Amino acid sequence: MALVADGLGASVPVGVACAATGQPQPLLTAAVAGTAWLAVGTAKNRYAKGELGAGGAAWPVLWDWLTMLGVLAVTCVAARVDVVIADCVIALVPCLAVAVLRRTLVHRYLVATRRRAQALRRVLLVGEAGAVDLVLTELAQRTDHEYVVVGSCLVGDEASDSALPVSGRLARDGDAPGAARDGETVLRCVAALDADLVMVAPGRRMAAARVRRVAWALHDQGLDLAVLPGLIDVSQHRVRLAKAAGLTVMHIAPAARRGLPVLLKGATDRVGALLLLVLLSPVFVMVAAAIRLTTTGPVFYWQVRTGRDLRPFRMWKFRTMVVTADRMRAALESANEHDGAMFKIRRDPRVTPVGRLLRRFSLDELPQLFNVLAGHMSLVGPRPPLPEEVERYDGTELRRLSVKPGLTGLWQVSGRSDLSWDETVALDLSYVDNWSYARDIGVLIRTLRAVLDGRGAY
Repeated sequence: MALVADGLGASVPVGVACAATGQPQPLLTAAVAGTAWLAVGTAKNRYAKGELGAGGAAWPVLWDWLTMLGVLAVTCVAARVDVVIADCVIALVPCLAVAVLRRTLVHRYLVATRRRAQALRRVLLVGEAGAVDLVLTELAQRTDHEYVVVGSCLVGDEASDSALPVSGRLARDGDAPGAARDGETVLRCVAALDADLVMVAPGRRMAAARVRRVAWALHDQGLDLAVLPGLIDVSQHRVRLAKAAGLTVMHIAPAARRGLPVLLKGATDRVGALLLLVLLSPVFVMVAAAIRLTTTGPVFYWQVRTGRDLRPFRMWKFRTMVVTADRMRAALESANEHDGAMFKIRRDPRVTPVGRLLRRFSLDELPQLFNVLAGHMSLVGPRPPLPEEVERYDGTELRRLSVKPGLTGLWQVSGRSDLSWDETVALDLSYVDNWSYARDIGVLIRTLRAVLDGRGAY
């Protein structure tokens, strides 16, 4: 289906454009365009089983599209075919849109299918008990991946804390006489559990030579082996594999903190905030009028928040609570419905009727565009915390403040106040450690859907 969609998405618009402009051999031109588009996708492994359900739809397709333009340009020059470049580019734009849409729909379909416990790979975990428990905990926190762990093969005699069935055990010492039969033991576990993938968890008793023996046994039977490097939440664009003296070396690049992407983010923040302030000025007027006509007190409310590198700043919002809300908080601490350092009440008695409507559609956050324009905040980033919340942070949570807080972010587009504190921190750390300009654009696009949905907004 992917091949047909991409092939038609490239060939049909090109053929129609050629026929409409009276160019010779429109069918041949359409076939060449469709073949070139599929060839580029095949060369970059876009139709492999694991790649079809990959997220991040826009940027990989854009690079493929630019590659195809280069291939077609070289082909036209070599064949001495005269073409109008502008017409060709316009005719090939639909295939870009079709491919992005196709990748997005397939990804969403697979995620929904996996959450129904379908389209999953049965995984056997191999490693020491502690490492296996850690991997199992991480995999159990999410349901959008393709792995379901059906059992384990543990190293040594240590007991596992999980209820996962232990189908076999490897010798504690990798150099022991019985260790030579590691591959046979793992294969027996695979057969008993009907697993189709073996994952090896890191540990000092799973040395390279031992993993190699297991790999030989699995590969001889046509089975896959996955080796977990012990890293958590590292985006693929930061990983680069290299070879050195027969070793596989994994390079982990830091998230961008300077250079062109950061300058582009800063320019997008300032220009985007200015444009949104101009475009949304009628909304500002209507919201301000609604607040003044229905409640007593000021239209705007400011609060000290903690920004990047622990710098305090005044964050502006439309007022959604009664004027005495701050003095009432101490009496409501026992009613806090959120864990961790956040304070949230689903039916907060301090919120006014108009305030509930503003929060439902996140209109109360619009004045933070002034904070973005002033450089205190970014359009995308972690939620800006209160100073009293920061006082309770540990070293891990403080890393959230190594970038500018955002008007929107992964927290806002992933459920907002319905998320636990641990989930909130995990999302913010993922953003900080794996930041990219493309990811910011993706969050901004998802923000519109999150605002309309209103889930977790209270």
